[in-house]
Amino acid sequence: MGSSFDPHAEALVRPAISADDAIRVARDAFGIAGGVHELGSNQDRNFLLTPARRDHNVQRYLLKFDNDAYPTQEIALQNDALLRLSAAGLAVPAPVASPAGNTIETVQVGGKPARARLLTFVEGSSMAKDGVLSPAVIAELGALAGRAAAVLATLPAEGLDRSLQWDLRNALPVVEAYVGDVGEARRAKVLEAARAAWDAVQALSPNLPIQPIHGDITDDNVVGARDALGRVRPAAIIDWGDLCLGWRVAEIAVTVSAVLHHQGKDRAWDALPAIVAFDREAALTDAEIAALWHLVILRGAVLVASGAHQVALEPGNQYAKERMQAEWELFEIAAALDPRLAEAGIRAALGRAAPPPPSVGALLDAPSTALRLDTASPLLAAGVWLQGEAAEARLAAGVANARFAYGEHRLTRTIGPGRARPVNAALFTQLVLGDEVRLRAPFAGSVEAQADGFALVSDEAGTLRLFGDVSAPAGPVAAGAPLGSASGSLKIQWSRAGAPPPPLFTDADALPAWRGLTDDPAPLVSAPPADWLPDVAAERERRNAAVAGAAERYYELPPDMERGWRELLIDTTGRCYLDMVNNVAGIGHGHPTMAERINQQLLTLNTNSRFLYSSLADYVEALRALAPDPSLSVVMLVNSGSEAVDLALKLARAHTGRNDVVALREAYHGWTGFTDAVSTSAYDNPYAAASRPAWVHVADAPNTYRGAHRDTDSRNPGAKYVADAVALLDELDAQGTPVGAFLAEPVFGNGGGVLLPDGYLAGVYDAVRARGGLCISDEVQVGLGRLGHYTWGVEQQGVVPDIIAVAKALGNGYPLGAVYTTQAIADSLVREGMFFSSAGGATASAVAGLAVLDVMRDEGLQANAAAVGDELAAGFADLARRHKLIGKVHGIGLYQGVELVRDRATKRPAVEETDWVCERLLDYGVIMQATSERRNVLKIKPPLTLTPAHARVFLDALDAVLTEVEARDRG
Repeated sequence: MGSSFDPHAEALVRPAISADDAIRVARDAFGIAGGVHELGSNQDRNFLLTPARRDHNVQRYLLKFDNDAYPTQEIALQNDALLRLSAAGLAVPAPVASPAGNTIETVQVGGKPARARLLTFVEGSSMAKDGVLSPAVIAELGALAGRAAAVLATLPAEGLDRSLQWDLRNALPVVEAYVGDVGEARRAKVLEAARAAWDAVQALSPNLPIQPIHGDITDDNVVGARDALGRVRPAAIIDWGDLCLGWRVAEIAVTVSAVLHHQGKDRAWDALPAIVAFDREAALTDAEIAALWHLVILRGAVLVASGAHQVALEPGNQYAKERMQAEWELFEIAAALDPRLAEAGIRAALGRAAPPPPSVGALLDAPSTALRLDTASPLLAAGVWLQGEAAEARLAAGVANARFAYGEHRLTRTIGPGRARPVNAALFTQLVLGDEVRLRAPFAGSVEAQADGFALVSDEAGTLRLFGDVSAPAGPVAAGAPLGSASGSLKIQWSRAGAPPPPLFTDADALPAWRGLTDDPAPLVSAPPADWLPDVAAERERRNAAVAGAAERYYELPPDMERGWRELLIDTTGRCYLDMVNNVAGIGHGHPTMAERINQQLLTLNTNSRFLYSSLADYVEALRALAPDPSLSVVMLVNSGSEAVDLALKLARAHTGRNDVVALREAYHGWTGFTDAVSTSAYDNPYAAASRPAWVHVADAPNTYRGAHRDTDSRNPGAKYVADAVALLDELDAQGTPVGAFLAEPVFGNGGGVLLPDGYLAGVYDAVRARGGLCISDEVQVGLGRLGHYTWGVEQQGVVPDIIAVAKALGNGYPLGAVYTTQAIADSLVREGMFFSSAGGATASAVAGLAVLDVMRDEGLQANAAAVGDELAAGFADLARRHKLIGKVHGIGLYQGVELVRDRATKRPAVEETDWVCERLLDYGVIMQATSERRNVLKIKPPLTLTPAHARVFLDALDAVLTEVEARDRG
């Protein structure tokens, strides 16, 4: 412990300074006239001073009245430290001298002396109201604390050994002095946790480095600018009033404690990025790592006790009152995590590997066969994993001495999508034995009976727990001596000496920590060690190195997906995510019918459509039966949506002899040469306008929510959009370049599922056809039942196009697309040469397409899209009544869009909020992405298998995240 702390000697009531007093002091002592606004503080009085000049770039100041308890020499040392820190490149407030040349002025307030300081006000937003913090922000906060610690280590220590209640070297005396003000229900828990943590830290204290520290680098005392997601990025450290000598590790302990209350219950591991980043700037010693979590607990206890004491001392201190519940939650989160487990997790995150296990003998010598239960296991395909423990038993029943691995994330133990992580990583090796086996002691120890087996305990080798149908006599046993027998299902768990008793299963967050406190029992059963932990970070780096930079990737820290099932995606840790954006997987992920048929066909034959095979004709006939009109009797198969639209444009050119195409603004049609030329979406191609060829002409997007003609402005906005399109067609006629094709999606895809106004396509189609042009409907995204109430988007508009391009849903992820057209248009292409697509009409492609159609029919997926889509629409309407961020809900069936705006009157796009909603929904187990030119629409286009229950999971998650965003914005 440093300086002696005397709670009775420190009068921490804030100086009695009013706003009027502050205005007068600013004017008289520092020569600045202006207005003030009081800022929160536990012990001082702080005022934001804005000079009276009306210049928007005017420098603002912090006018600070320091508590009388602190000597002037200490305040002067703070000023000196700030100057040094600024010189070292850290963003901090700078002391400002008065006209008399003083950085500390003694002033009279109410007939009493007070000390006033003027500091530059560091502009930026506080992180305090930001809600849940992302890993990137947490890491930046830790790095900032580490840089501060590194610079502060160079400052002279003289005069900084202050007696402060926030110095964690005084933690237990502070808690014991003030805990009487804590409510009786909480008092004992705080005191017990603080005393246990204190004892642990005192044992380590001789080896803990002491240096000058800020002591309070928290979300309150760090400011920065908001990024593209609306998050405050830590940049500057303010409020240096607690600068003192202290344990260096206390700096990061305080920062970690500030992170915890943002993240919520059971999210203590979220603070690890801060510790890792701090360590890179100021490397932690072994003693500091061992002490760190104990200090986090002590910090929580000090905050609870001091906050209660401050309110008792000063009942009018609203700032202290408002913080009490958050401080209690922080303490509870810290105290709930065993410090031994926390230390192991910190060491794992820092790459400080645990020592290898001791060399021991074999427990049994019976050959076993490994059975995989991880998320990529072929044994768990076709939904077998949903059978849970029954699936494990069935898999083991067919194998002599089956073995399940230690550390493996068992897919059979996962849970549905949501915020909770599955507790599915086994901290044991499991053998399912066919016959009884004899056991031997792998090391010397003492056998102790337990509820479901026994334990072999050694001070050196740790504890070996055996669960199941096992028996062994209690008492000491020598290494290699007979230990007992086992049969049936045997679980073997090996923990290190001094470790807390491990659970049988843990979650992905805690697994690295438990890996440092347990060992793989595989060597004890003559088996190779398990490949126990997926390295998501390494996989991200590998992906970045292998894939072109222009390739789009979801999320700041994307999960590593290994399995899909219906509307679920499952990562390597066995966590389920609800896929709300993947319209490629129309019949759902991992459908066994489709997989089996493709597999069988590939084993039999896969060739192209120049050969004769029945599946091609079968498939084309099935597609023709689904055409919106008998006139569209020709179906041409291709391998993608881009190729389908490309072929549609080529057909139009061949039939009309014209090159000119009219496309709609804000649309995306593909990435081939033709389709990229007619894609007008600046979201997908910011340079679309500059690279657009002369034969492409753009009509306004008929968006009645935010386009040129709106529902609120006109009774018939569709007619006005038609008139605009006709005017464009007339202009082309006048230029001698009449339209050859009009290309439009029947529902705006990239716009976020925006439905076209009634009568729009009918009016434009009539005008195009009157001029000899063709009408192309790009149904790559919405065709084949996604709209639920309609098989094709054009049916919603009541029109029949000349050509339809469709893809995505046709192949359910298999490369397959199609073009519908009339016989006459198809014959026009014959005059220009033969049409051929290698994969489009291949044997396996045709079989894949037939499987999709059969599943859609047999499982009633179009009807499901209608019913669940209606439930989503009703849910969105309810959310819109409660969340002003929702400006408009677009679409129908399972192709909808929720448009977020900052103001419903101006319709200003809520771009930052939309991006953050998508990121936050990932933590709620929902995959979501933004779309539209303005990037402010949530695109809802899940597999057509979406159930009502999972639709409710999404609606509840969106409700929670919108509530968070709105609370942050109010803050």
